Amino acid sequence: MGKKGKGWLLLGGGMVLGAVLASRRREKTEEVPSPQAEAQADIRREMERLKQGYEKQDRMRRDFTANVSHELKTPLTSISGYAEILREGIVKQEDVGRFAGKIYEESQRLITLVEDILNLSLLDEGAPAQEAPGAVDLYQVCQETLATLGPAARRRGIGMSLSGRRHTVHGVEKILREIVYNLCDNAIKYNVEGGRMEVSVTREGSYVVLLVQDTGIGIPEGETDRVFERFYRVDKSHSKEIGGTGLGLSIVKHGAAYHNAQIRLDSQLGKGTRIWVRFPAGEEEKP
Repeated sequence: MGKKGKGWLLLGGGMVLGAVLASRRREKTEEVPSPQAEAQADIRREMERLKQGYEKQDRMRRDFTANVSHELKTPLTSISGYAEILREGIVKQEDVGRFAGKIYEESQRLITLVEDILNLSLLDEGAPAQEAPGAVDLYQVCQETLATLGPAARRRGIGMSLSGRRHTVHGVEKILREIVYNLCDNAIKYNVEGGRMEVSVTREGSYVVLLVQDTGIGIPEGETDRVFERFYRVDKSHSKEIGGTGLGLSIVKHGAAYHNAQIRLDSQLGKGTRIWVRFPAGEEEKP
């Protein structure tokens, strides 16, 4: 009986010891997650990150669609209104030309908007360019762009200058032209009457730097990052008079990213804006 009792005691002690050990194993398991648990946690975090990314993209798509609808509707409404008046024959003969001119202006605005949307969509989706990249003389692109924008600058009495020298960038010429054009176009539109726009193409180490600066209205502090958003305008109250689609700097941003270029912006309200785009130098530029 003593042995049996002793056996039971040992058995009881073994059961207690086993329970303690099991408890400690559970505590250890809880303190140090298993590789499977860590993997599951990583998956959950990644799924949450993807979900937030999809939600952000969905909001951006909705905002973009709403903005596009508004921007398309404005010129279409004007075209429809002027055309209806002409059709009804209630316009004086001497005013027909003026009404036709308004229709032409609004239709050009519509064409420009559609082209900007298509360009931005291609850049945004990372679609391959329709032309092969190659060595592009950025200085020459600037020369030709200023010649194109000359009439618009002269109408507002804005002086233009180009400095620097010829430097090549390896890239897609059409996209590079879009970058230069939109920067210079903005520097004219948002300038003051009789102001100046200065463009330069220089070399800094292994980069070719495009600088466009103006003496325009400037950008309020805290809004410099927003100017690269789609349809964002600094002066919303005069957006119609100023013109443009509100997509210019967004195209610049995506075009620069396409060429692995960096953008820097410096602006003072009422004093003007400077925008630098630093492109990796083309093979012809490397020593």
